[in-house]
Amino acid sequence: MLVRCAFVLGVIAGCLSPTYVVAADEQVLRAVMHSDLKILDPGWTTAYITRNHGYMVYDTLFALDENLEVRPQMVGSWSVSADGLAYDFTLRDGLTFHDGAPVTGEDVVASLRRWGQKDPMGQRLMTFVGEMKASGPKSFVLTLTEPYGLVLASLARPSFYVPFIMPKRVAKTPADEQIVDQTGSGPFMFKRDEWRPGAQTVYVRNPAYKAREEPPSWLAGGKIAKVDRVEWVWIPDQQTAMNALLAGEIDLIEAPAHDLLPAVEADPDIVVENTNPLGYQYWFRFNFLHPPFDNPKIRQAAFAALSQLDFLNATIGNADYYHECAAMLVCGTIYASELGGEVMLRSEFELSRRLLAEAGYDGTPVVFLHATDVPVLNNAGPVAKQQLERGGFTVELESMDWQTLVSRRARKEPPAAGGWNAFMTWTLAVDVFNPAGLGVLSGTCDQAWFGWPCDPEMETLLDRFARATDLDQQRELAAQIQRHALQFGTHAWLGEWYQPMAWRKSVRGIIKSPVPVFWNVTKD
Repeated sequence: MLVRCAFVLGVIAGCLSPTYVVAADEQVLRAVMHSDLKILDPGWTTAYITRNHGYMVYDTLFALDENLEVRPQMVGSWSVSADGLAYDFTLRDGLTFHDGAPVTGEDVVASLRRWGQKDPMGQRLMTFVGEMKASGPKSFVLTLTEPYGLVLASLARPSFYVPFIMPKRVAKTPADEQIVDQTGSGPFMFKRDEWRPGAQTVYVRNPAYKAREEPPSWLAGGKIAKVDRVEWVWIPDQQTAMNALLAGEIDLIEAPAHDLLPAVEADPDIVVENTNPLGYQYWFRFNFLHPPFDNPKIRQAAFAALSQLDFLNATIGNADYYHECAAMLVCGTIYASELGGEVMLRSEFELSRRLLAEAGYDGTPVVFLHATDVPVLNNAGPVAKQQLERGGFTVELESMDWQTLVSRRARKEPPAAGGWNAFMTWTLAVDVFNPAGLGVLSGTCDQAWFGWPCDPEMETLLDRFARATDLDQQRELAAQIQRHALQFGTHAWLGEWYQPMAWRKSVRGIIKSPVPVFWNVTKD
């Protein structure tokens, strides 16, 4: 039997406390994820590691399949009234939470109400909801004030804030407070007693989970937990993680550093594959509450200073895994437009300095939050600092681990009191291509995404887009939304890239999905 211990350069260094003894017939999958897990509430933060945790523990009403089509998940059947105002849903039989309690319509309603306070797509849906109530032990009804074509698409939201279903007692937690109870109904159960931030996160198979009969497809279909135990082992040093994978001490690395890929690609026992063909997009986000980025002209000056190619070369490096893109809504997708987006492609430092002078910029430092423990962000901070300074800004780079940054960016205090002015992150392309769900565009002030802009004009455009039913009209509105995003200065989009995953060939059944999931996976 094996005693669960920490890995350092391929050598077992010291056992975690309490130790866990693996039974001889128990299948254990050990994975190094892109970040350590420190925040457990997927309704409180948009950090992807917390969303990944959510998919392990919770389930959703609907989900997207590999064709981007909405499929039922927890829902067994549903109907829509002739006037399009009443949606009647019934849950599948046999759904239970990890504590044995049945999943009810009241649980669903409470969960959706909490989700609808934070997620941009949920917020927009709730403006059309006149009434939402449980209509039976395992049924619920949404009654709209007017027809809305994105009801099911909203309930199938794959990322950002996912509408995970929780017990009513948990979902009643205010949206601005973190939940403390991790009871879900998903295919795995969280082992809080073995959770060691900075070392490991542990999940065990939920023996009571009732999977759908359809084969898995992206985030839809049958979620069958085929391993007994999943351990997320946190190894912050990428070379150490690679050595552990090559030695067979771990089974999978979610986001191996691009410059280290040749080492694992050359090993016949390792699979390297891009499991998310839509890829990712970089974002540079402003804080609209405090100088200097409370001024739109200064935000436009930042646009002029930044350059996609410099970021992509510094962070990804291998041109096989990135490309420049002027379209805010992801190149090659249904609503993509390059209108005005060429400003994101090349730095124009003279223009940046001229805009700063016109805006009366007084040298107020830009406090830029820089994540050092995520490979695809580590080099982004120094590039941003260099480009902004060449464009006339004063920049203070504050380095920290990603989970500290995730907590820090939620603070609204002035930078001098522990707040911030800007940070960089990345997002799934599947979160970007539909403007109705693009959280970084939200202009709802305190209810908006981190940065908290007040932008009534953008809200009007997004509302018009959500109501549009003609594709040509939607595309025209999407172009208008991009034009306004550039004028207002919502964020800079700094290139698109792809992140392969690496795993040992003894691991089988990895699902292609924008979210790394561990159902359907076996280990020889």
